[in-house]
Amino acid sequence: MIEVFSNPAPNRDYVISHVCPEFTSVCPKTGQPDFATIELDYVPDDHCIELKSLKLYYYSFRDQGIYYEAVTNRLLEELTAACKPRWMRVTGKFNVRGGIGSVITVESGPRPPCVL
Repeated sequence: MIEVFSNPAPNRDYVISHVCPEFTSVCPKTGQPDFATIELDYVPDDHCIELKSLKLYYYSFRDQGIYYEAVTNRLLEELTAACKPRWMRVTGKFNVRGGIGSVITVESGPRPPCVL
């Protein structure tokens, strides 16, 4: 369950960035662990994401067999459903495995001027 709290400045566009360098899931094809850094950037509307619940949410993927593309899109869908931001971007930077590293980036909503 992703918890939220009231945005202390709902009349202003500003970017919140969170970085989780310890994200793990499991490759559904090989059963090997996948390690990633997940970068979350969003412009809140009425609510912000509470960090402890975000951490626990990320940790819930540790035993799930899911491809990079699927997990990154799922993170975006579930996080936007939880806090209903004006804009959100999730970037999954997956560690090199088998000689290839992957970066998956997904966004929702129009990008506001305050976003670089």
